[in-house]
Amino acid sequence: MVRRRRYGVLLVAIVCVFFVQGIAEPEAWEQVLVTALLGVTLLLSLRVAEARPWFWRAAIVIVAATTALSAVEAANGEIDSRATRMASALLVALAPPAVVVGVLRGLRRRKAVTIEVVTGGLCVYLLLGLLFANVYGSLDHAGGGPFFAGGAPATVSNCVYFSFTTLATLGYGDFTARTNLGHTLSVAEALVGQLYLVTVVALVVGNLGRSTLRSAGPQS
Repeated sequence: MVRRRRYGVLLVAIVCVFFVQGIAEPEAWEQVLVTALLGVTLLLSLRVAEARPWFWRAAIVIVAATTALSAVEAANGEIDSRATRMASALLVALAPPAVVVGVLRGLRRRKAVTIEVVTGGLCVYLLLGLLFANVYGSLDHAGGGPFFAGGAPATVSNCVYFSFTTLATLGYGDFTARTNLGHTLSVAEALVGQLYLVTVVALVVGNLGRSTLRSAGPQS
């Protein structure tokens, strides 16, 4: 029950990251809130994965330092700060494998597909969208021209919007990638999103509680 609540809290945290990054304007102090939220979400994912104590302590120090740096940058009036980008990169790099490890450990322990496995699968799906959004923003900051065609700014909210509409294969067309690399990544994200839903999520939901039912045997 405790692990189930952890996955539920993690899912809520990821949804909050999605909404805050998708709605927040690129203002200095709003970045501090985003950085802190990203850090808390990362710590929750490591908690779910039952990370080793030394790794957990190191993550706490890094999250605290990143949040403090974001506050300093906000005080200096910096927009789109390095600390926020660093916190986002850490989340999308470490959280998905951490959640997968936690889900696999839960499967081995319970030998059945439970609600926590389904919740963990949804967490990974949302983290994939945030991962691609981070990649798109990083490409824009790398130079060589804007990421979006037509010179549209690659703000965090725009990248999150473009990433999740691509992941869900909605394709509104108001934002499009400018380069061949951007086109390839967009198609790859769409393929990943569809394959993940029709394989991983469908398989998990279809087998929810199945092992428990088999072990129960025929009812009299």
